[in-house]
Amino acid sequence: MVNHPEPPLVELNDISISFGGIKAVDHVCVDLYPGEVVGLLGHNGAGKSTLIKCLSGAYQMDSGEIRINGDKVNIQTPRDARAYNIETIYQTLALADNLDAASNLFLGREITTTAGFVDDVTMEVETRKIMARLNPNFQNFTSPVSALSGGQRQSVAIARAVYFNARILIMDEPTAALGPQETRMVADLIQELKCQGLGIFLIDHDVHQVKALCDRAAVMKNGTLVGCVDVDAVSTDDILAMIIAGKKPGKKPGHVAV
Repeated sequence: MVNHPEPPLVELNDISISFGGIKAVDHVCVDLYPGEVVGLLGHNGAGKSTLIKCLSGAYQMDSGEIRINGDKVNIQTPRDARAYNIETIYQTLALADNLDAASNLFLGREITTTAGFVDDVTMEVETRKIMARLNPNFQNFTSPVSALSGGQRQSVAIARAVYFNARILIMDEPTAALGPQETRMVADLIQELKCQGLGIFLIDHDVHQVKALCDRAAVMKNGTLVGCVDVDAVSTDDILAMIIAGKKPGKKPGHVAV
């Protein structure tokens, strides 16, 4: 385990949430440090998306606590999450297909002139600045995002989050349905975000992608945390055993970590 000199960006402590008497998340603890990517894995229904929606403000937990930079916080809505510099990039990306990159980056938060009109010129200048940091190869500033590749669309969604000061980023299967070249593009973006000190929770089903993109993997099964492991210290088969059998590396078969 890497020793971190700074405190965690995020601490999810003893989080529980139930729906209709079914425990979707049962006393789960996960943390995230600056410049780190933590992958959240598990079968459908394992509880990983529900857990992270407590952080994004989409769900309210029944018990437990969330700490940001060591301070206990109360996140009840997505607006609350954004106030703590938490941004979520869903698999659908939530982009307006008929608008260009700048209009999407500032959608709902448009820059206006002193006369109250939308300042398209300034928005494009700011979009070019943030893209120069994140994806210097991006050039399609005037095309509607419907004409962009999957990797370029991811770039726009990530740029929107980073421009508005995200420190904690939640990414939902960012490479799903992307080809090898575009997957590499997203991997480069994630690496750049790490270098800028962001912490990233990455929800994914692909063990190989998690091994490639993440520093640690937190595996959930039936609402509980099987374990959180350094990806470089375990094999793909180890992680698969955690997902399928609830077997933490080094434990005897049939042992479920709690």
